[in-house]
Amino acid sequence: MARTARIVRTTSESQVELSMNLDGSGRTNIDSSVPFFDHMMTALGKHSLIDLDIKATGDTDIDVHHTVEDVGIVFGQALKQALGDKQGIRRFGDAMVPLDEALAQAVVDISGRPYAVCGGEPDGFEFAMIGGHFTGSLVRHVMESIALHADLCLHMRVLSGRDPHHIAEAEFKALARALRSAVEIDPRVEGIPSTKGAL
Repeated sequence: MARTARIVRTTSESQVELSMNLDGSGRTNIDSSVPFFDHMMTALGKHSLIDLDIKATGDTDIDVHHTVEDVGIVFGQALKQALGDKQGIRRFGDAMVPLDEALAQAVVDISGRPYAVCGGEPDGFEFAMIGGHFTGSLVRHVMESIALHADLCLHMRVLSGRDPHHIAEAEFKALARALRSAVEIDPRVEGIPSTKGAL
């Protein structure tokens, strides 16, 4: 069975069309109308090997927050849909990824219980303007939106870093590599990887 999803979400603040294939090769076509976020979501698709198409528009003349948040929500919803009953998945994944001076670690459990813990960013990171329009605070917001709408547990830690662009990119790439492991089908797993028999 194909592990794919397509979701369209329209609100008064944004319109998001997103499709994904968990068993892809990392092919991406991203146009969120927020250039730095396009760069981050392209990295997420590329390094998770999830094929990802995103087209989003929104009230970016006010702020990019709504559009970025809504893409995170839809990505989480699509991930949950594409995983289906989660039979045979590895379930857990973790990755530590550097980008020059920055180092980030992501740990994922596709548990069916949404939770997000993010920390370690240097003081002031949340106020940093990256690419002229994307604030550092949006990184955590995207991570939380994905975790809550995909029903997964995510722990994200920044272990070092100075440049806000490097920190953000290390975080997205760490999430990508952790997801790559967690969603992968493990031929040794029979059924649902949980003692409860459900995720």
